[in-house]
Amino acid sequence: MNRPRRRRHIGWWLLLAAIVVLMGIAFAIMWRPALAPQNTIPSFDQARIERGANLAHLGMCASCHTADLSRPFAGGKPMETPFGTVHSTNITPDADTGIGAWSPGAFTRAMREGVSRDGHLLYPAFPYNHYVRMTQADIDDLYAWFMTRPAITSPARDNDMTFPFGFRPLVGFWNVLYLNDAPWRPDPRQSAEWNRGAYLADAVAHCAACHTPRTKLGGPDLKRQLDGGEAEDWYAPALSATSPSPLPWTRAQLQAYLRTGMAEDHAVAGGPMQDVVMHLAQADEGDVAALAAWTHSHLSQAPPRATPARRDGPLPQPVADDPDLSRMRLGYELYANACARCHDVGRAPSSGTALPLQKAIALYDPDPRSLIHIVDTGILPPDGEPGRWMPGFGAILSIEQAGALAAYLRKYGAGQPAWPELDEQVSKARAP
Repeated sequence: MNRPRRRRHIGWWLLLAAIVVLMGIAFAIMWRPALAPQNTIPSFDQARIERGANLAHLGMCASCHTADLSRPFAGGKPMETPFGTVHSTNITPDADTGIGAWSPGAFTRAMREGVSRDGHLLYPAFPYNHYVRMTQADIDDLYAWFMTRPAITSPARDNDMTFPFGFRPLVGFWNVLYLNDAPWRPDPRQSAEWNRGAYLADAVAHCAACHTPRTKLGGPDLKRQLDGGEAEDWYAPALSATSPSPLPWTRAQLQAYLRTGMAEDHAVAGGPMQDVVMHLAQADEGDVAALAAWTHSHLSQAPPRATPARRDGPLPQPVADDPDLSRMRLGYELYANACARCHDVGRAPSSGTALPLQKAIALYDPDPRSLIHIVDTGILPPDGEPGRWMPGFGAILSIEQAGALAAYLRKYGAGQPAWPELDEQVSKARAP
């Protein structure tokens, strides 16, 4: 055999070997074996169950896994993602449609690797890339809690994913990019309370899942950790030095906000944050204080956005030489007739309880979606729960009116640069 031919043969063998190696790597990434079902659910002591209940509240598990409040943790809640609609699954101890047949090992694998008991890969709408850093003791306690909930029969609903994301094995490649299984480690420079809060925020409450921007592949953009993200089409403001908060937060205000959803001079929880507050209100108070301590250490690095002249007093009429005077006048008239009665303490009658809007974080966000949703749908406490409320105006304000109101509040309430294409954003937010 001459040398050129031999080289060609060697080249083909090398190519074949490379293909085999790549297929082996892909197989290892995309395939996991099924684990044997357990026939009986273990027994657990009450202390473990109670610790697990606290972790379930801190992790807001019911927020995603409960579509019907009369059937807690039975799944079926649709979650919109850029890649399609994912439906949450049943995590009650029903043996056939829930996790009753899952051993402690199967539960741990799901929490750490995002793999179901039968071996299929879970979509990262389930934030296992955070839970992977939970301690084994906490995972075991959470398992004890779920395995002692009432079993509910509730088959999984089909997901509606765009092509090719319905092919679950592709999640394996996402895991290579974004699943970091390094254990969580405390910072020796910080206090025990701060480290507790840091652990809970990262591994359990998965705060960064909403408050960190996402890449085009749906993974966290770690170069902009906690610099603001989104949840259910609401903007989740930055918890870092880039926070849009117009005034500095205190630890006491943060703890009150996380516990009650209200912080004087800052915000009232709306949208998905209401679910967070509802669960944290039932969590251990010391753990919520630790979360507040950790959050405050980040927010305290942010400069206040509001100038002293804008912190108090009624919002002004548009100036005569405003280049967008007609739109600003419309926004001001809407504010004066629909909002000022409660929000502007410089007017009478005033409720005296509503947040002055020049202090509202939503006006300072780089993204207008939260303000648009608040104007359209209002803020209502959860069913049966007391709390401050605001009516929605989406049914009576046109797209042009809602856009003008938001534009006026942004400019004359916050003194911030205009949001681009506001009418289009209002229209998009209202789309079914």
